Amino acid sequence: MRFMMMHKNDPHTEAGLPPPMELVVKMGEFIGEFARSGRLLDGAGLGGSKTRTRLVFRDGRCTVKHGPYRGEHELPAAMLLLKVRTREEAIGWAERYGKILGDGEIELGKINEPWDLGVMPAPENPPLQILLIEKADGATEAGGRSPQQKAELTRLKTEMTRAGVLVRSLRLGPSAGAKRLVFTNNDMRTIDGPFAESKELIGGFAVLELSGMEEALEVCRRYAEVSGGTLEADIRTVDPDD
Repeated sequence: MRFMMMHKNDPHTEAGLPPPMELVVKMGEFIGEFARSGRLLDGAGLGGSKTRTRLVFRDGRCTVKHGPYRGEHELPAAMLLLKVRTREEAIGWAERYGKILGDGEIELGKINEPWDLGVMPAPENPPLQILLIEKADGATEAGGRSPQQKAELTRLKTEMTRAGVLVRSLRLGPSAGAKRLVFTNNDMRTIDGPFAESKELIGGFAVLELSGMEEALEVCRRYAEVSGGTLEADIRTVDPDD
């Protein structure tokens, strides 16, 4: 089964501070274990809210708000990794995506690159990698979009792929099958879905091929230990056919 593990943003990241190099090394070793076994399918970290943009669609109108901002409705339904030249280009694609969905919300978050973490110098004029997060609503929590919306989203994704913008996309299962893990000094508290919402911004995610939820819980426990023992994370199933 495919699971997405999402850790929530923390004050350190929100302040724009790079992680300690010791943590970068430990996390690299932890993630590398799953990469070598072929079970790491995807993953990325996001910057603080000052690097993000929120698009709210209501009654045919789109309101764009740049960060920094607090979390509001942060329960995701799908994620698209975009490679663009500018944030404005990403906003243009997100507006087209959101108009297909109708009333709803989308967030655009910059992906942390190795040079953002101090691992290597930044190359000259690198492309901008942006994570488009489609927020969950009644339709996605009930199992999916309408046939018309699915067809229109497929056409848009095809156009984005041909334009070299869409790198990959992931659609999540409803939160009814999810678990929320709250770690305090490595003590784990588990909350079963469904979730009405999450007000914590996503700090990063990993998609892993695992045997089931029990293994996913154990992996999250190990992740929390590497990260310092205090954090919040969600475990969601991923649609393998997206």
